[in-house]
Amino acid sequence: MSGVRSHQIDALRERFRGTLITPEDSSYEDCRKVWNGIFDKCPALIARCISTGDVIQAVNFARENGLLVAVRGGGHNSAGKATCDHGIMIDLSLMRRVHVDRERQLARVDGGALLGDVDSETQLHGLAVPAGIVSHTGLGGLALGGGFGWISRKYGLTVDNLVSAEVVTADGALLTASQDENQDLFWGIRGGGGNFGIVTSFELRCAEIGTEVFAGVIAKKFEHAEQYIRFHQEYVRTLPDEMTVWMVIRKAPPLPFLAKEVHGQTVILIPFVWLGDQAEGERLIKPIRNAAESHGAFSGMTPWSSWQAGFDGLVAHGARNYWKSHYLKELSSDCIAQITAFARTLPSDECEIFIPHMEGAPSRIAGDATAFAHRTPPFVLNIHTRWQDPADDQRCLGWVKAFHRATEPFAQGVYVNFLSDEGAARVRDAYTEEVWDRLVQLKNRYDPKNLFSLNQNIAPTVP
Repeated sequence: MSGVRSHQIDALRERFRGTLITPEDSSYEDCRKVWNGIFDKCPALIARCISTGDVIQAVNFARENGLLVAVRGGGHNSAGKATCDHGIMIDLSLMRRVHVDRERQLARVDGGALLGDVDSETQLHGLAVPAGIVSHTGLGGLALGGGFGWISRKYGLTVDNLVSAEVVTADGALLTASQDENQDLFWGIRGGGGNFGIVTSFELRCAEIGTEVFAGVIAKKFEHAEQYIRFHQEYVRTLPDEMTVWMVIRKAPPLPFLAKEVHGQTVILIPFVWLGDQAEGERLIKPIRNAAESHGAFSGMTPWSSWQAGFDGLVAHGARNYWKSHYLKELSSDCIAQITAFARTLPSDECEIFIPHMEGAPSRIAGDATAFAHRTPPFVLNIHTRWQDPADDQRCLGWVKAFHRATEPFAQGVYVNFLSDEGAARVRDAYTEEVWDRLVQLKNRYDPKNLFSLNQNIAPTVP
């Protein structure tokens, strides 16, 4: 078994409280799968942890036996880093507890928890953790890369709300990272990904948002795309932090407020969330309703947990996914022209051109305060290419790579969580030079042998 003998696994099993799964076990096929169907890998061993102690045992076992290590939280990473061939998958997906301290407005979240788990528990108290937009995303991977969502313009990124974390390092030590303990590690895990250890527990500040938000989706006619996007890129930048308005260009899904003849047509979807009084939200969104023609719209007071899960069906597990992304310095006329040109040739009905507006609270934090470096660009372009049939790989990959190249002149860095498997040079684009140098020094200290290499890797420079 690829460098691991059965008697070694048997010895680990004696001190491991969770479940050890090998290719011979009936549950292996299900447990080895991750969200992105492109990746069909076969670990030699899957260590399904139920405690921090299990994670330590698995890390020590991997180090002592020279195994390639993949760490799985939600398994939702576009680059497929949660799995590997022949090595060990350290699987945190059974570690999903969330404990909320209502008085202190803090949530203690296990490393394998999904965003839906966090919403379920925090919403019992009218609270929310600023995080992502798909409820079956893992909190851990998202948080270590930065983490942004519908309330981030008001309350900051996930990393901006991290108070402390328990981290299992490459030598099997358990460290607390916070402003008071291991401050260098605390800086690094807030944007540096899984390069420095496995986080088994996050302590996060919660925002008091209540249980409902004013939210909705407006579907614009694509034939007016350039006109609308020019308006959009100016108007959204005038909005208060409490309003988040994004843009998605795709084939229309069967949304109930759209006529059946619109389903499958290319449209511009404008989803929004307003944290405040509905009447004021209506006033702020009215110019968007009036800008260019719409196919239809939905809006109203919406349960937060329902909104957070409302887009899950568009990104279900098992499809083939490849993302190319960058931050945009602006949505200039030339940039808009490239976006609309490629939108006319979407290679599948599931592809999305996702353009969230950023700025707000995260942009007012210094670029070197955390390892999340690119805080000032106003927009992100994420070209989410998604399809089902492997026979379409070449066509879909060719489209997304050409689209990405065409928009490079308008780019400024990249969000590390939106990277696919694109090589070491592209990872560096997620950081400024100053931040990168500091991250390399942290890697040299906490993982000099690069045990945690299956990530958007920051390679150590020590011999």
